[in-house]
Amino acid sequence: MANAPITVLRDTQPMPVVDACKWERIEGDPHTVNLNAYTSDDGSKIMGTWICTPGKWRVEYVKWEYCHFQEGYCIITPDGMQPIHLRAGDIFVVEPGMTGTWEVVETVRKYFVFA
Repeated sequence: MANAPITVLRDTQPMPVVDACKWERIEGDPHTVNLNAYTSDDGSKIMGTWICTPGKWRVEYVKWEYCHFQEGYCIITPDGMQPIHLRAGDIFVVEPGMTGTWEVVETVRKYFVFA
């Protein structure tokens, strides 16, 4: 079935997906919940909510990501760069090709779009 020309998110009922993160855990025991509210027919675009408990990941981005933090605090450190501290209310974009670490200091809840 093809995606409708407009998807109203209040009408979606995302199924929670627990610990589906493919990144390598490098510190602590972080756990994730994905609530994917939309996935394009070809799977190239995904949006929803991501929740993660404290811990640290090694990350390698292959897609562009828009993030809007709703709760929590984390530190993203791109390889060879200074750490970036992100808190509730912050909006940011991660470009494809970014590698580094993502440390969740306080449980994070973020709205995301991968494209």
